[in-house]
Amino acid sequence: MKYVLALFSIVMLSFGSFSLAFAAEPSVVKESTAKEAVVIPQSAVNINTADVQELTKLKGVGEKKAEAIVAWRKANGDFKSVEQLLEVKGIGEATLAANRENIRI
Repeated sequence: MKYVLALFSIVMLSFGSFSLAFAAEPSVVKESTAKEAVVIPQSAVNINTADVQELTKLKGVGEKKAEAIVAWRKANGDFKSVEQLLEVKGIGEATLAANRENIRI
């Protein structure tokens, strides 16, 4: 009987992820820790209405830069052009170029 059970187990394991539950405890399935490459299209961010959380969706814009954008907007009013973002401390040409297609006013 041991040989039959062993042969059966080998055959079943060779066909994929078959498991025999002999333990009293339920089996635990671990989630994969590997990062999967997922491309998520970025929607346009309106820099005149976006809050800090939404602004952090822009490439190279963390919480501090997003807060600086909101502070600039409160002090100076709405942005008149996308290029005006360069007046915000911490926003340079590279950040603007990386996000130009995803920024709206």
